[in-house]
Amino acid sequence: MEITSFFFLIFYAAVLLLYYLIPDPWKKKLQWVLLLLASAVFYQAGGGGAAILWPVSAVLVTWFCSFMIVRSSAAEAAGRRRAALFFGVFLLLGSLALLKYLRFGGGLAIPLGISYYTFILTGYLIDVYNGIAEFLPNPFRLALYGLFFPLMTSGPITVFREHGSQLFEAHTLDYLRVTRGFQRMLWGFFKKLVIAERAAVLANAVFDYYEQYRGAWIWFGAVMFTIQLYTDFSGCMDIVLGVSETFGITLPENFSQPFFSKSIAEYWRRWHASLGVWMRNYVFYPLLRTALFIRLGKTLRRRLGKKAGKQLTTYAAMFLLWLAIGLWHGGDVKYVIGSGLLHWFYMVFGEATLPFWQKLLPKCHIPTKGRAADGFRVARTFFLVNIGNVFFRAASAGDALGMLANGWQRTAVRGADFLSAERRSILSLGLDGAELVILALSVLALGAVSVMEQRPLRGGGTGDVRERIAGKPLPLRWCLWMGLLFFVIIFGNYGPGYSSGAFIYAGF
Repeated sequence: MEITSFFFLIFYAAVLLLYYLIPDPWKKKLQWVLLLLASAVFYQAGGGGAAILWPVSAVLVTWFCSFMIVRSSAAEAAGRRRAALFFGVFLLLGSLALLKYLRFGGGLAIPLGISYYTFILTGYLIDVYNGIAEFLPNPFRLALYGLFFPLMTSGPITVFREHGSQLFEAHTLDYLRVTRGFQRMLWGFFKKLVIAERAAVLANAVFDYYEQYRGAWIWFGAVMFTIQLYTDFSGCMDIVLGVSETFGITLPENFSQPFFSKSIAEYWRRWHASLGVWMRNYVFYPLLRTALFIRLGKTLRRRLGKKAGKQLTTYAAMFLLWLAIGLWHGGDVKYVIGSGLLHWFYMVFGEATLPFWQKLLPKCHIPTKGRAADGFRVARTFFLVNIGNVFFRAASAGDALGMLANGWQRTAVRGADFLSAERRSILSLGLDGAELVILALSVLALGAVSVMEQRPLRGGGTGDVRERIAGKPLPLRWCLWMGLLFFVIIFGNYGPGYSSGAFIYAGF
């Protein structure tokens, strides 16, 4: 069940109506049950067959192991607690590896949202072990937390101690909250149906036939895919967060204008933030606390000095962290490089060479502060991200290297030829002039909104455009939102012939 489909909208509307029709005395007892039933229906419709057995098994494993952990809380039972934790994490991550990477079972379909519910449940189990998450005696409540239906499309990856308990609270109808949720969903549909689907046409034309293109055409295709990926993924997040908001549930933000980042590290704090938080909390910091890394750090500090020893130890842990992030995206080498180790190299190289640039640039009278310097850093980060995205989108790592090699070859792209109807013109990539204008105007609108959201409101508060629009006169508010609605209806790619192939990150 695609969340951009008409069927999903009917399903969602019915669930939302029933959710708020539950009488107040019964809301706390029945609202979460309704969400659990809706999640089961959504999952079955999206997975089909016996696919729901895999996430149900993951929930049962998590509940049993967390039960054994809290039951064995005495000091003398520390070994049993560790065994329960190890057993649960091994089964959860082992199932992920077997189903997603080793293709266990031949033609067995990968369960919907397997990476998301696996990480959500694994994090919960670890937090129960560490005493920072509440044990849920009722396994059905754990099932709702791990399989809440909006999350199964593309996340975000939640943390129970921050977001879990609100699933089981009573929520009364709040007009402002529901309408703001609808607005967030509409913005997500705009990103996905108007921008991402058009950018995909241009990106596919270059990536699928990259041997025919050189120079600027390669980079144009790469930028189009980056726009597609961002509007597809963040558009899905807007819909997911908007749906959840209408139920009175606040989920963590996954994006914060990532293309304004001045470094790769900042980019990953702004892009897929929930994955980065999960990886830091459950991979990076635990690695640094292991006996192996403690011994490694002591050895390196003794031989190379305190600063260098600490840096190299951190770099080694970062290598494993980014390897894990790459593998999370997929078992193919292209994911390990494009979404993982390439970004590790960017960060390590940047930090290791920082003292050199700090000495060289002032000597060359090149400013390191100010708008020009910040603009250069933003452009540099965007360029480096595009290189990684070439690996992400290409059919293989070899094709990605071939594309990048073609990208450095000279090509003549003149303004008259760029918009001509001849081969190797922008009009030969699958969109006609009107479609290109719609795409260009939509991207400009997205950019303008992103700039506004970077700037806080004068009277305080965030730069959320919904908050800004809420302060405008009623007629103007209605014109803006109804205008966007009809723009999506008229220019969105959907309908009987529409085949989005799901959101890009739904496959993870």
